[in-house]
Amino acid sequence: MTTRAHTTARPDRPRTAPAAVRSPVRPGGRWWRGAVIYQIFVRSFADADGDGIGDLRGVRERLPYLARLGVDAVWLTPVYRSPQADAGYDVSDYREVDPLFGNLDELRALIHDLHARGLRIILDIVPNHTSEQHPWFRQALREGPGSPLRGRYWFRPGKGAHGEVPPNDWESVFGGPAWTRTTDPDGTPGAWYLHLFSPGQPDLNWQHPAVRDEFRSILRRWLDLGADGFRIDVAHGLVKEPGLPDIAPSEQARLLCTEYLPFFEQDGVHEIYRSWRQVLDEYPGPRIAVAEAWTPSVDRTALYLRPDELHQAFNFQFLRSAWDAGELRSVIDASLSAAAVVGATTTWVLSNHDVVRHTTRYAGGDPERGLRRARAALLLMLALPGSAYLYQGEELGLPQVTDLATLGGGDSASGGKGREGAREGCRVPLPWSGTEPPYGFGPEPGGPSWLPQPESWAGLSVEAQSGDPASTLELYRSALALRREHPALGAGERIRWLAAPDGVLAFLRTSADGPRRDGGGARAGTRASAQASARAGAAGDGPGHGGDGEAGAGDAVVCVLNTLGHPVDLPHPGGRPLLGSTPPAPASGGAGDGSHDGTGDGPDGPDGADGAGAVEPARAGSVRIPAESCVWWAI
Repeated sequence: MTTRAHTTARPDRPRTAPAAVRSPVRPGGRWWRGAVIYQIFVRSFADADGDGIGDLRGVRERLPYLARLGVDAVWLTPVYRSPQADAGYDVSDYREVDPLFGNLDELRALIHDLHARGLRIILDIVPNHTSEQHPWFRQALREGPGSPLRGRYWFRPGKGAHGEVPPNDWESVFGGPAWTRTTDPDGTPGAWYLHLFSPGQPDLNWQHPAVRDEFRSILRRWLDLGADGFRIDVAHGLVKEPGLPDIAPSEQARLLCTEYLPFFEQDGVHEIYRSWRQVLDEYPGPRIAVAEAWTPSVDRTALYLRPDELHQAFNFQFLRSAWDAGELRSVIDASLSAAAVVGATTTWVLSNHDVVRHTTRYAGGDPERGLRRARAALLLMLALPGSAYLYQGEELGLPQVTDLATLGGGDSASGGKGREGAREGCRVPLPWSGTEPPYGFGPEPGGPSWLPQPESWAGLSVEAQSGDPASTLELYRSALALRREHPALGAGERIRWLAAPDGVLAFLRTSADGPRRDGGGARAGTRASAQASARAGAAGDGPGHGGDGEAGAGDAVVCVLNTLGHPVDLPHPGGRPLLGSTPPAPASGGAGDGSHDGTGDGPDGPDGADGAGAVEPARAGSVRIPAESCVWWAI
């Protein structure tokens, strides 16, 4: 097994382009429909100034890494002014950068450098609530009852003889009542205010015209600076049912709930997003918005994606799916069908800053099994039609850190308990290099880190994994290069399921099933992408699947996922393997006899393709898919 197939590095310098060119795709291209977008949790990505907290300059210095990884855009978590009670999701000034992360000039420079490299940038916007330090809220408290600014939030008198009981029985997602009582300017107990999250995050009243006008202005402020879009925090929570009725909750409030809640998933949110879409459409690009909408079904999610509303919404049903072939297939089918009804493409996501990392979710107490499944899930996700979101560190195979208290960290570092439990374990700063903490996260060896990193992470650093064909980082680089260049992968609307035994998923994608990028998301060709394209084009000499004959040589890809804990023998799909999630076996010397991988293609497959490590010996006419693995074939 050679390592050529994993040498997918992109140049670390910007591609040559006129200085005035800022957009990585031609105007009018629907770039988001097949994009791979990389989430940066800014405080944990890279620390340039040595204070132990990631910053904008740190992101800018690591742009060569992102370009080499092969993503199309980055999404930054909030960098606005904030007391940081909830890691920036409590905003006190939506128009300024918090000094903790840098300044406006540094954000402007980052946007410029991203665009110069052909990368887009999505900013996080937090419209459901502000910080308690926001000027509106502070003035509303200072002025007391009768202040007109109180109408921009949810101030209500309490129940009981002295107003000592909250206005209703709603609970906060972070625990406890969703109401906090104020103190009037004269020192007496006052009204209560609503906060679906922490008391430091009062909910805005989106029925108030000043709130709607303010956020349209905020959007334009950042679009004028060059932002390519927005991720909308708690997009399903902006509108509350009139009258704020009691609900007699039977359990703690959650972001994703299958029962009706009068503060989530109200139909009035769609009017707001139609207004936002008009603002986005004022700008060339196009500029987009993606909803963090925790809905009870993919059909409800699709309502946010109607042609006059938002462009994308996170597919949390896919993220929450168990490691089960039947459940995964059901979610995939439902997701594609629901998106097609409104003319949208779906998104696929495995992890983010609010959930346990999928390497750990899939582990069931066995870290090796968790990583094996996570690598397979990546290839499944990237083979599906639509857009994919990656969360920083998943390309390194990072697990959830479950012993932060032992290491000296905990929830107090970023503001209390997170949504549905502690979140810091997925937010530990990235390991870049070196053999001891902070592993290159900051500029000085042994320097500070806002959360401690496990000593075991030395072998998971970018430096340790780069160039190792068996590493998770090189798997990501190879998969992203192939996805970018192969005509059957990326954007699209459908897949064709193939016959497979229980516990196995197999499907076909062809270039005829939909445009791969809807407007040219691919950047200038590199040696790595050329290799990936050559591998795909050289692999079309097999009989293939589908039987329609519509796909030419190399125009189709078969994806096979084995969720079982043992290998499975399948009929040979034709063509040749492109990539597999199982690490390639060490080279054994000699040219090989072509029998060890079950393909008859020799030790490296076509043109050195790394699919040889993905399958095992099997009887004639068959291939053996290793346990808990995923394989791509070019047909």
